[in-house]
Amino acid sequence: MAAAAVPPGADADFSAAMQALLRQAIDDAGGWLPFDRYMSLVLYAPGLGYYANSLRKFGTMPQQGSDFVTAPELSPLFGQALARQVSQALTVSDTRTVIEFGAGSGALAEQLIETLDALGTPLESYQIVDLSGTLRERQAQRLARFAPRVQWLDQWPTEIHGVLVANELLDAMPVQLLHWTGRQWRERGVEMDGQGQLCFADRPTTARPPTPPEADMTFVPGTVTEVHAQAEAFVRTLADHLKRGAAFFIDYGFPESEYYHPQRTGGTLMCHHLHRADPDPLSLPGQKDITTHVNFTGIALAGQEAGLTVLGYTSQAHFLMNCGLVDLMEHADIAQRSMAHRLIAEHEMGELFKVIGFVPGDEFDAIGFQRGDRSYML
Repeated sequence: MAAAAVPPGADADFSAAMQALLRQAIDDAGGWLPFDRYMSLVLYAPGLGYYANSLRKFGTMPQQGSDFVTAPELSPLFGQALARQVSQALTVSDTRTVIEFGAGSGALAEQLIETLDALGTPLESYQIVDLSGTLRERQAQRLARFAPRVQWLDQWPTEIHGVLVANELLDAMPVQLLHWTGRQWRERGVEMDGQGQLCFADRPTTARPPTPPEADMTFVPGTVTEVHAQAEAFVRTLADHLKRGAAFFIDYGFPESEYYHPQRTGGTLMCHHLHRADPDPLSLPGQKDITTHVNFTGIALAGQEAGLTVLGYTSQAHFLMNCGLVDLMEHADIAQRSMAHRLIAEHEMGELFKVIGFVPGDEFDAIGFQRGDRSYML
C-alpha cells in the first residue's frame, strides 16, 4: 500500500519534512519500522506529528478544516454530567485536584471547572498533561479566566491525589499490528518500496499474540489486529502514581471477547481526515488522525495487576444518564437537546463509547455505574 500524493491545498513543505523524517527513521531502524513506532512518529513527532502540529483537529463540520468532533465539543452537557461523577469522587477521596490527559481544545476542562464550582466542590487545581504545544496554547486561551487554578505539566506528578479524567486518550496510543498467516503471527511494520513510497511489510514478532474468545474458535488466515502494549503500560504507570482519588477513561472500544472475535478480520485501526474515515495510515502522514478501538479487558487487567480496583465499566449512554444527563437535557433548548442526544443514541456515541473507572483502594458506589455496569463482561 503506497502513500498518497500530496493533495491540492496541502502544505508540500510539511509533507516533504514528514516524509524525510520517516525515511530517516526507517533507515535508522535497518529498513523496517514497527508500526507502533511509525504511529508514534506520525502522531507525536515534535512540530510534524498530527497532535504536535498546527493543523486544526476538533470541530463539528469539515468546512471548518477540522477532522472529527469529540463529546465535549459536541455538547457542554457532556462535561456537566461527567462533573457529577468527578464531584462524588473528589468528595469521597477528600481531594480537590483534577488531572486531565490529552485535553484537546480545553472544552472538557472548561465544562468541568465551571460545573464543579456550581456543584459546591470547587477545584484547587486543574492539571493538564498534553504533548502538543499548539493545543496547550489553545487551552491556555480558553481557560485563562480560571488562572491560576489551571497548570500544565510536562510529566506525571510523583503522586496523584485527585481525580484523573481522559476522553479519547487511549485510542490514540500507538499499537502493534499483528498479521495471522494461518500458521503464525507476524508483526506488521513500515518500509520504503523501490519507488521510495511507504508500504507495509511483515516480520517475525515477539509480541504476545491474542487468543480467540472461545477454545473452539480459530482466527481466519489474513486477519490483522492490534496489541495495546502502550495503553496497558499507561494504566500500570497510573497505578504507580494514583495514591488517593479515582480515574475515569472514556473511549470507544470493546471487551476482549468482542475485540478478538475471529469474525473481526480487519482489526479496528482507522484514520480520520475532514470528518471522513479511511483505513490507510500510510497516506497523508501527520495530516490525519490514526486511532484504534480500545481493548477494555486488557486495560482492566493491566490496572488490576498493578494494584488498582475496577470501579465500573459501562456504555457512555448508561454512564451519562446515571450522572443526570436526562435532567440536564430537560433544561436545555431544542438545539442543545439534539446535540446531547448524540451522546447517548445507540447508533451514535452511546453504545460504541464506554467508560471504565479505577480507584487505588476500596471501591465506592460510583453514581456513573449504578445502572448498566458491565464489569462482568471484561
